[in-house]
Amino acid sequence: MNGGRILVALLLATGVLGVLVSDSLVYSRLIYLSVLLVVVSWLWTTLSLHKLRITRQARSLRANVGDIFEEHFEISNSGRLACLWMEIINESPIPQASGSRLLTSIGGRQKRTYVAKSWLTRRGRYPLGPTVLTSGDPFGLFSIKHRYPATESLIVLPLLVDITSFPSPAGLLPGGKVIQRKSMDITPHAAGVREYLPGDPMKRIHWPTTVRRQQLMVKDFEQDPQTEIWIFFDAQVSVHANQEYESPVVESENWLFGKKPKFTLPPSTLEYAISTSASLVHYFIQHKQAVGFIAAGQVQTVIQAERSLRQETKILETLAFIDARGELPIENLVAVQAKQLPQGSCAIIITPSVQLEVLLAVDDLQRHNMRPIVVLLMADSFGGYTGSNALLESMVARNIPVCPIYCGMDLAQALNNFSEGTPYKDLKEWYRPQFIHWI
Repeated sequence: MNGGRILVALLLATGVLGVLVSDSLVYSRLIYLSVLLVVVSWLWTTLSLHKLRITRQARSLRANVGDIFEEHFEISNSGRLACLWMEIINESPIPQASGSRLLTSIGGRQKRTYVAKSWLTRRGRYPLGPTVLTSGDPFGLFSIKHRYPATESLIVLPLLVDITSFPSPAGLLPGGKVIQRKSMDITPHAAGVREYLPGDPMKRIHWPTTVRRQQLMVKDFEQDPQTEIWIFFDAQVSVHANQEYESPVVESENWLFGKKPKFTLPPSTLEYAISTSASLVHYFIQHKQAVGFIAAGQVQTVIQAERSLRQETKILETLAFIDARGELPIENLVAVQAKQLPQGSCAIIITPSVQLEVLLAVDDLQRHNMRPIVVLLMADSFGGYTGSNALLESMVARNIPVCPIYCGMDLAQALNNFSEGTPYKDLKEWYRPQFIHWI
């Protein structure tokens, strides 16, 4: 770039010095040439980028950690003047975001497209931009930048592991008491009829009543006595632990032919707990069970139990932004919420706590006729407090279903092979800690 400026400066200096010492027209023409180059270069730079536009499109604005995010870039030149070179800089805060390119020879009335692929390694919301376009003249005298702000955002949901089996308590026996709570789904328990409201599905219309009253009437239903799954997420700041971790860097060439790199969770109890919660929600929703979610992180969150894909998206988006900033211990959270949950429900406590007070939360759930399961993140293997083994032994001695998770272990394997009846000696062998070194 500096070569063109040096050339113009030499031409101008030679012309000025020549005019001062000689009457030759050559030196005057050198001055005119250098001035003409500056003017033409400035006009070229200004006009060429003025007609350039960039658009960014993605098939979906939702993805999971570990996925490959594809984004389509299109650069169009609506002017007649060619753009000899252009640098595209993607300033999106997505870790290791791709999309930056250097393009050459974009002719007038032409378009240039390419696909950028980014490996998603961190959950959260990320704006797709800003995008900076830089171009200049052929001689490198001038350069100009246009910054396009982000217009869309990508939400990166937690990592989902493939769960094929997990203890699922049966519902109340047939003929049990119907839960006196309205349901958005169609259940065997009709509660009456009401006037049609915009958005009600046509299959809920009760035609005999509609004909009799001469207006659309729909059936109302109450929830059936099937078990609900409630996930209690421990977001207390003092119980979580993590080790130093550097995000893996994988060159994009490794997935040019569809090969997806394997993602390993960072050595953090928070990330393991979030991935476990998200995977269990996905598993139970796929099995048509109602799932609810309770946590006390930045704010206290209670998502009422439902059995729909919309419910899964709602909980996963909550987990995408949750952080361990809470002050409320898990036993206090359970004590507040357990009395408001339907009897016979299953409560899954996901916690890295080493305090024996976790047993109080389990007792509280059992007193309210609920079936607790504990997913215990072994904090000492994550570099946290010791005492996880003592708490694990206490739970096993009380016949409390508990699934221990160690740092570095295969999360899918741990959840798939967990069963309520696993003897303690087999449990210790099955979940033997695995220590690995993190770079």
